[in-house]
Amino acid sequence: MCELLGMSANVPTDICFSFTGLMQRGGRTGPHRDGWGIAFYEGAGCRTFHDPTPSAESEIAKLIHRYPIKSRIVLSHIRRATHGRVCLENTHPFTRELWGRTITFAHNGKLPGIKRWPLKHYRPIGTTDSEHAFCWMLDRLRARFPRAPRSPRVLLEQIEELAATLHAVGTFNMLLSDARHLFCHCSTQLSFLTRRAPFGPAHLLDAELAVNFAQETTPGDIVTVIATRPLTADEKWTMMAPGTLQAFVDGLPIATHVARPTNTQSA
Repeated sequence: MCELLGMSANVPTDICFSFTGLMQRGGRTGPHRDGWGIAFYEGAGCRTFHDPTPSAESEIAKLIHRYPIKSRIVLSHIRRATHGRVCLENTHPFTRELWGRTITFAHNGKLPGIKRWPLKHYRPIGTTDSEHAFCWMLDRLRARFPRAPRSPRVLLEQIEELAATLHAVGTFNMLLSDARHLFCHCSTQLSFLTRRAPFGPAHLLDAELAVNFAQETTPGDIVTVIATRPLTADEKWTMMAPGTLQAFVDGLPIATHVARPTNTQSA
């Protein structure tokens, strides 16, 4: 299966350290050789980079490693193909427009039968079950909310229902952002940690690299990193329980829900 990496922060922050660990799993310390991608939000804009080559060998990945793009929300994905050929259009994260916002999505897992679920406004460009599920979610959100809901909790509850419905038919580990929130759904495996004062050192599991965050941060910084598997050896990661949805804003959790499925897949 694939692996996910996300970040939510209260100040623009680069993800070079964590991304360095993840990219090793794309063909060096892990089997996820079938492409990778990363998305950086910058205000209402979103920079995305995709490459169908292994991240451990990718020149674009090396650029990201060297170039400290600062962002408050980041989503990344390394792929081990199960549905769809290895090509650029099948490389996560996927993006679409909704309510005048860039919505970004990355998924780990299998969703048997998802391609039979009807779509209306959104269509996949590639052939993955992941992108079909993303288009289905956007269709349902657009039908439920012609305009962006004013309450974050209302949006969270709707995403919770959609994620639970997908979780009920397969494996649905997900990162999704609307440029304001980072939504994380755990179906089988997802973990996170929050770095805040007092900061300390951290050592990557997949590369010979260490950082003392006390020298790289200010006392008010809050940064949460989400990953399929922990990336560091000396920090305390929280393992999400299967079937839960966690939302983050500015590096802090705003809600945790146990998702409940609904019968909306045929609508």
